[in-house]
Amino acid sequence: KHKDLVGVVRLMMKGLIIAAAALVTASAFLFMPAENWPAFGTEAQSTRKRAIDTPDAPKAIGPYSQAIVANGVVYAAGQIAIDPRSGALITGGIEEQTEQVLKNLEAVLKAAGSSIDDVIKTTVVMADINDFAKMNAVYAKRFAAPFPARSTLEAARLPKDALVMIEAVALVRQDKPVK
Repeated sequence: KHKDLVGVVRLMMKGLIIAAAALVTASAFLFMPAENWPAFGTEAQSTRKRAIDTPDAPKAIGPYSQAIVANGVVYAAGQIAIDPRSGALITGGIEEQTEQVLKNLEAVLKAAGSSIDDVIKTTVVMADINDFAKMNAVYAKRFAAPFPARSTLEAARLPKDALVMIEAVALVRQDKPVK
């Protein structure tokens, strides 16, 4: 019986200590100005992520960002072979389009404080998977070992009837301040 009583008392003491800590924390907010309270919800999120918008890559053609930087990682939206100056899809085959896509992707990554060397994952979407070897030859010239992880798939149709689209996830080399 004595051991049971000691166990109950210890459990009660732990509960009292936790309750006291919660009370001290809650009372601290009573005496702290609201502007010094920690941020919760969307305000906290907005300081942890920022949108990338560079004139050196095509403007987003919908309600999305060229890329988002969050917690030291760049999530770049899929790029197609649009010339950023003219806004038009470039002429040429899969090799030319892949080259332009990678130029656009590099511009977005640079604006985010990253580079093609920092890419850890890509997703390649092709209009015709039969062009894979040609796309892969251009791709292989731009990425160095260790190569990023990659998924490649075929889609029935890409925006503006592009032949290839590539999105990437990369690490940030230098964090830029949130605007």
